[in-house]
Amino acid sequence: MGENDILISAAKQARENAHAPYSNFRVGAALRAASGRIFGGCNVENATYGLTVCAERIAIFKAISEGERGFDAIAVVTDTDTLTPPCGACRQLIWEFCGDVPVILANLKGKTEIIPMRELFPKPFDSSNL
Repeated sequence: MGENDILISAAKQARENAHAPYSNFRVGAALRAASGRIFGGCNVENATYGLTVCAERIAIFKAISEGERGFDAIAVVTDTDTLTPPCGACRQLIWEFCGDVPVILANLKGKTEIIPMRELFPKPFDSSNL
């Protein structure tokens, strides 16, 4: 099993823990640190919707809170025919903490696509704008 397959598998496993009683849209993410550690995240919904947190952000926050810095890929898994990219807020955080990493999109049917972050977020706001 290749590195991307391992990351997709971790995202699928994280997706199983999603708390999505309102949308039933379960998402899993897995972030690979330069150290090789993998951090999973799932979406966690809230009845007020605005407090919902995406899978990608949870994976990033877990990694940062455990002292990791430097990441080399993130995978996002959904149960949709059309692969689902990260939302705008997640794109901003991925850029902030991961930079131009490969974003691996996958579904439960085995369809995958790898998109460089610079293509998903071509004109990012970052420290160079401050």
